[in-house]
Amino acid sequence: MQIKDFAAKYHIQPDTVRYYEKENILVPKRRENGYREYDVACEKQLQFIIVLKQLGFTIKEIQQVLLLRDQPISIECNVSTVSLLDEKMINLEEKIRFYQQALKVVHRIKELINEGKYERNKEVIEELLFGFFNNIQSGGI
Repeated sequence: MQIKDFAAKYHIQPDTVRYYEKENILVPKRRENGYREYDVACEKQLQFIIVLKQLGFTIKEIQQVLLLRDQPISIECNVSTVSLLDEKMINLEEKIRFYQQALKVVHRIKELINEGKYERNKEVIEELLFGFFNNIQSGGI
């Protein structure tokens, strides 16, 4: 499969695929004419990358995961992997808390606006939004 088709299959831009290659997290085979060939191994690798990106991993962290994955199993490798995953879990838990709070605020605003009640509740809505903003700024969420 060529880069255009490969990228389209996964709903990403060819430049993204090239960037992943440049960062050495995706390594397609080269044909005799120099064209890249994306095989099943590349597809699995890209699926892995996409999942890690969705989980909030940076390119550097993906590189680290790939390095750890390709190393022989050892105590050091295990400790490094667990440490990285602990960090990601904390990050995801923070995002979950943020979105839970955001959802509560949006639900409350919807209740206050529903059935033409915006004008009557305008100040309460603004207080909710400013309170949410202040919680974000202070690190409370």
